[in-house]
Amino acid sequence: MIKKLTLFIISIFDYFYQKKIINFLKKKNFIIDIIVDVGAHKGETIKLFLKHFKPKKIISFEASPKNFSKLNKKINRIRQRFPKTKIIIENIGLGEFKKSLQFKQVNESSSSTFAKINFDSNYYKKKKIYLGINENKDYFKAETIEVIPLASYLIDRNIDAISILKIDTEGYEYEILRGLDNEFSKIKLIFFEHHYENMISKSYTFTDINRLLVSKNFQMIFKSKMPFRKTFEYIYVNKINL
Repeated sequence: MIKKLTLFIISIFDYFYQKKIINFLKKKNFIIDIIVDVGAHKGETIKLFLKHFKPKKIISFEASPKNFSKLNKKINRIRQRFPKTKIIIENIGLGEFKKSLQFKQVNESSSSTFAKINFDSNYYKKKKIYLGINENKDYFKAETIEVIPLASYLIDRNIDAISILKIDTEGYEYEILRGLDNEFSKIKLIFFEHHYENMISKSYTFTDINRLLVSKNFQMIFKSKMPFRKTFEYIYVNKINL
């Protein structure tokens, strides 16, 4: 009961928070034609952008077999509702290099990550209470997944322009950005989240992400804290490719 109530309250706050982001993009009059959605989950970003913009194409990546299966079951209904947008979904993991990685699918929710989980963190202890995580169950199921750099995918498919790259990969955002290699110039906007709580153990800081993006001619234009989380979302714009 506590878990359902907690998730319901968060969903209400998230709805209004998402409107804040959409309104910001609309106010700036950005043209959203091609969207690359990394960490598609169950299609939330796909539906959000289809509702508020008229993109020509959305390419969504979801590494989790569990979440991809749920997304795959509903994607045809979404395509029928928005026939003018070409929607591609890929059950592919992305990273800095082509390699095999341990992937963790949380058993008590649909969250998943390539990053290490710190079970001693205060954030995890609070989450365990509010989400009713069972002490007698394993917190996640681990499996090995092949990942590729996003740059390879873009080059192989001759994708030469991206309106917005969205990344939500639970502590693996920096590695995905590094996997872009020399393809940053193709992107107009980068929209990502960064976790400041210590439940997700990362080998990088926000400073590392900011330094990388600035070196690629990107500038921060949006920063906002997500409801009930020590997580911020950022939007960077390519100063050259406007």
